[in-house]
Amino acid sequence: MATKVLAVIPARYASTRFPGKVLHPIAGKSMIARVYERVKQAQGLADILVATDDERVAGHVQALGGRVVMTDPAHPSGTDRCFEALQKSGAHYDYVLNIQGDEPFIVPGQIEALIALIDEAHRLEIATLIKQVERPDELTDTGEVKVVLNTRGEALYFSRYPVPFVRDMPLEEAWKHYTFYKHVGLYLYRSDILEVVCRLSPSMLERAESLEQLRWLEHGYRIHTAITTHDSVCVETPEDVQKVEQMLADGRLR
Repeated sequence: MATKVLAVIPARYASTRFPGKVLHPIAGKSMIARVYERVKQAQGLADILVATDDERVAGHVQALGGRVVMTDPAHPSGTDRCFEALQKSGAHYDYVLNIQGDEPFIVPGQIEALIALIDEAHRLEIATLIKQVERPDELTDTGEVKVVLNTRGEALYFSRYPVPFVRDMPLEEAWKHYTFYKHVGLYLYRSDILEVVCRLSPSMLERAESLEQLRWLEHGYRIHTAITTHDSVCVETPEDVQKVEQMLADGRLR
């Protein structure tokens, strides 16, 4: 039987820095419409659901022809919203893909790269994307989450600080001689693992770095990685909208 993958796009209306951002137009098309249309282009998905807590978002997505599930507005993370969407989907899925509703320029090939990691025996627990660091300023930017791997391509640790620490040379030089990776926030969960991680209490490392994936690592779950060459383009503020519209006008985004 073919593996069934459900793509869930968590799309909260509320946002501290940018309320209603998922409905905000970007060059004449709403952010959530851009996300949904790009996800539809990816190969290997059985279904796509937009998980929201707001009727305005639901109505907009339905007008696009998309499927919507209403979820609890009190969820602490998109992971929890994905699990509720899975529960309410009314069907069985082997894996759930968590796609951020504020990444309107996601590349369909990034989704396909994660799906390609699924093995026939379904041993894959969790997977995410990483990208090689190309500039030293990315290493010192605490908004860019860095990751170190084992020889099997599994994540050993995620940090907001540069890892690994290179003892014998300054960071500006080290990035030329060592391979550093940063995290690109797209997750694939085996369905039973998604249920388990949503029931885990926040961990010490998670609280320290404010990264929920550290909770999963602390409890012994494996996070496999796939390498992408595409940067994450996340829209979090009205100023970000202006930036990406300029990038579209300049041909730097498509």
